[in-house]
Amino acid sequence: MNPRKKVPMRKCVATGEMKPKKELVRIVRTKEGDVSIDLTGKKSGRGAYLSKNKEAVILAKKKNTLSNHLEVSINDSIYEELLELIEKEN
Repeated sequence: MNPRKKVPMRKCVATGEMKPKKELVRIVRTKEGDVSIDLTGKKSGRGAYLSKNKEAVILAKKKNTLSNHLEVSINDSIYEELLELIEKEN
């Protein structure tokens, strides 16, 4: 009898849904204030998770949730990069 492996859950900052970590994309702010997309989920810094769907990215941009959560202003290029990443996966 092998115990089931615990699936790490994270909350999407835009929709508020709890999802498995692998279904979300992490955006990280370093100590220097640089914001980037963390595909590995291992970069050091303050992280925020977003669902891998267009609606969540658009909602996060509209409500400014990423910049509020990471406490830094977010460039439009980050949102564009997220949308491109989601389209490649689908």
